Amino acid sequence: MPVITVDSPNTVDLASLAQSIKEWGRELGFQQVGIAGLDLAEHEQHLERWLEAGYHGEMDYMAAHGSKRSHPEELVPGTLRVVSLRMDYLPGDTEMTQRLTEPEKAYVSRYALGRDYHKLIRKRVQQLAERIQQAIGPFGYRAFVDSAPVLEKAIAEQAGLGWIGKNTLVLNRKAGSFFFLSELFVDLPLPEDPPHATEHCGRCTACLDICPTAAFVGPYVLDARRCISYLTIELKTAIPEELRPLIGNRVFGCDDCQIVCPWNRFARPTDQSDFQPRHNLDNAGLAELFMWDEDKFLSNTEGSPLRRAGYERWLRNLAVGLGNAPSTIPVLEALEARREYPSELVREHVEWALRQHQHR
Repeated sequence: MPVITVDSPNTVDLASLAQSIKEWGRELGFQQVGIAGLDLAEHEQHLERWLEAGYHGEMDYMAAHGSKRSHPEELVPGTLRVVSLRMDYLPGDTEMTQRLTEPEKAYVSRYALGRDYHKLIRKRVQQLAERIQQAIGPFGYRAFVDSAPVLEKAIAEQAGLGWIGKNTLVLNRKAGSFFFLSELFVDLPLPEDPPHATEHCGRCTACLDICPTAAFVGPYVLDARRCISYLTIELKTAIPEELRPLIGNRVFGCDDCQIVCPWNRFARPTDQSDFQPRHNLDNAGLAELFMWDEDKFLSNTEGSPLRRAGYERWLRNLAVGLGNAPSTIPVLEALEARREYPSELVREHVEWALRQHQHR
């Protein structure tokens, strides 16, 4: 490990410190650590065009906070660099493609099968900050894990962690895209890593072609209003009827554009036990999940990303999945059991699902 020399509180061997930060990050379970500068002008323009087109839908928070999202030094005054970190999350042997071909089973996005990543990763980033503080003394910092107006994908690209692919996700040649990103804003003038200047998607359009709802306007541009992840997680109202048959059995998120990406041949299973599937969510039937009462939902989703949707929207999503499922007795009985459910949102989707079966 490099030796960090501190002659005074203001004199630090920054190159050695940067190398140590990367080693400490790996010791804390991150697969890659990079250091980015603050120039995100190109990404800021892309964001502005995306917002102007209305592609963010109901995600008003994407348009909030003014320029802070693309100017880290405005979000956290004094910031000079951003430490960008990635942590792989793909559980092993979760049969992604197979589940999508089993219409009575529920497909949950792989990142959401285990415990919520926010707390685990935030704790690790905080531990990294404490290691830095032990080495050099007090310094200014703030940790983020998908919890503030931060252009995390742009920062990851600037830090050399990968490139933003045609599916708008960060891709890495050695790890694919099944990973979480987090950031540590620091007031230290650390040496910057070279940005990932070249993208390696080439002429491949597999992600654009596979999207069930045709949510990609073109390469690198996603209309979130058609994206299944948006429809099943972010959208608070009814799912547009014309999109419901296209959702299939995807009840929380969607991984299709990652599953077909050639670079995900190199995605490695995570060794984090917290990201392993809980409550059989990688192999559960739609009807079984639909019959969870609210207490069971709250119990089984404690500390889970599924809580973001809430119970009402969880039932909404499952009703759509059941409407797309074969007309078996368990499927029809589950829908009939919720026909008089108090929520108008749920009832409307249940009635739609029953109509699908009547018209077959």
